[in-house]
Amino acid sequence: MTFTPSYKNIPEEEFARRLAHAGEIIKKCTSCPRNCLADRTNGELGTCQSRDLPIVSSYTLHFGEEPVLSGTYGAGNIFFGNCNLRCDYCQNFVISQNPVEEKLNEVSVERLAEIMLELQNKNCHNIGLVSPTHFAVPILKSIKIAIEKGLNLPIIYNTNGYDSVEMLKLYKDVIDIYLPDFKYGNNDYGRRYSKVPDYFDSVKLAIKEMYEQVGSKLVYENGVVVRGLIIRHLVLPNGLAESEEVFKFIAELDPKIHISLMAQYYPTNRAEKNILLNRAVRHSEFERVADLLDKYGLENGWIQEMESHDFYRPNFDEDREDPFGNKKLLEPAGTRSK
Repeated sequence: MTFTPSYKNIPEEEFARRLAHAGEIIKKCTSCPRNCLADRTNGELGTCQSRDLPIVSSYTLHFGEEPVLSGTYGAGNIFFGNCNLRCDYCQNFVISQNPVEEKLNEVSVERLAEIMLELQNKNCHNIGLVSPTHFAVPILKSIKIAIEKGLNLPIIYNTNGYDSVEMLKLYKDVIDIYLPDFKYGNNDYGRRYSKVPDYFDSVKLAIKEMYEQVGSKLVYENGVVVRGLIIRHLVLPNGLAESEEVFKFIAELDPKIHISLMAQYYPTNRAEKNILLNRAVRHSEFERVADLLDKYGLENGWIQEMESHDFYRPNFDEDREDPFGNKKLLEPAGTRSK
């Protein structure tokens, strides 16, 4: 039986209502929990340094996601420029923290819809929206246009987790796969290393909303996930992710939720300026965090191999069409199932 994306079942009048609501949100912007209140429709920049047009820094078939998302033909990933966080160690900092140059990559909502269809025509398994939060309003418009022109793939909302619940509600049944980061188990580390005051408090609310929309069960078709929730957690050196609090929250929400435990950290961007961030994660640190999954009964998901930090190094400086070198390396780095 062929999977039908949930957005196919949203009535026209309901989608129109959501688009109207979204249009009001961006006029006094509360697209993310920063609530900067900028009128981004009138040329004002939000705290994300963005107007109301999406910035598409790169789009490509990507084989570096979890194997259940990349499948055989890859995820059709769209990498959005700028970000609502300012992570000191961001691996995509070339596009996420370079607003002057990335402004040149603004596109219309119609062009973004075309990009979704271009990726679909390359036989990818899904459309991956990478760092979509600050462009959630124009992306919703583009999705509607793409649906009308034949989009029929599940959509992945691949986010840093710092999302507005109000905005996420407008994406109910538009998104079939939620792929949020859960970076920190306290607000203090979010303030220090990602420059937001309330990361832990906000991400808990966002993930609860995602869970209420899609639950913990993953739906597969031909070995590839087409609906569900997968929470990513990147292990940081020196325990700076406060992983135990992250897992404790997830376990209390639902221990059947799938976790993707990531080992791909490497010091980049401003990490070299902080002695606590300026080294790779030690094997003993990573295994200690992996053991916490068992402690909290989180049995579903995947654990990256320690060598992963050598594979996931984007080169947005030199190659926007193939920043992850997929033409040279079509096999994803190793992961082991829990």
